[in-house]
Amino acid sequence: MNRILTIAIAAVAITPLLFAAEQKTTKAPDFTLANYDGKTVKLSDYVGKIVVLEWFNYECPFARYNYEKTTAVNDLVNRFKDKGVVFLAINSTGHQESTKNKEFAEQFKVSHPILNDSKGTVGKAYGAQTTPHTFIIDAKGNIAYSGAFDNAPLGKIPEGAQYINYIDKALGELTGGKAVSTAETKPYGCSVKYAK
Repeated sequence: MNRILTIAIAAVAITPLLFAAEQKTTKAPDFTLANYDGKTVKLSDYVGKIVVLEWFNYECPFARYNYEKTTAVNDLVNRFKDKGVVFLAINSTGHQESTKNKEFAEQFKVSHPILNDSKGTVGKAYGAQTTPHTFIIDAKGNIAYSGAFDNAPLGKIPEGAQYINYIDKALGELTGGKAVSTAETKPYGCSVKYAK
């Protein structure tokens, strides 16, 4: 009996180690893109920092919502800037111009860059599917989170559920020295309109 109990305890103790070994890390692809003000932004400039990449399209109501109807994105930028978190919006829409990104940024007081990826190279490298598909890169340069901004597209929380801001939750965990508990969710929004 004692032998069976010892084996059971050992199995329970080793399971988390096996699970941790199975978890794969994906290195975030490096990139260089221009902001709407013409300045060049390189992901490699932020080595050692946590970086949030938000796929953006000013024509998409899902992407606009957290700027236009709420201040959710700007609030996160302000809350985490002193903790070394960098926010970058990326517009991979093939038919749009950087001047419109600038107009949007000015209108909704967006302080972080909105980068032009109209060729879609970076979006495709990350597998960005929708706007606002969001990725969080940890301080080691690995993708720690990929998916939806929250569980409430256009502010609609699923019936019987509580509101979850996945980005806020993941950043709180990372800046607190913890692993991200929810590393992937299904992104919602408009499909990324890549150039044809």
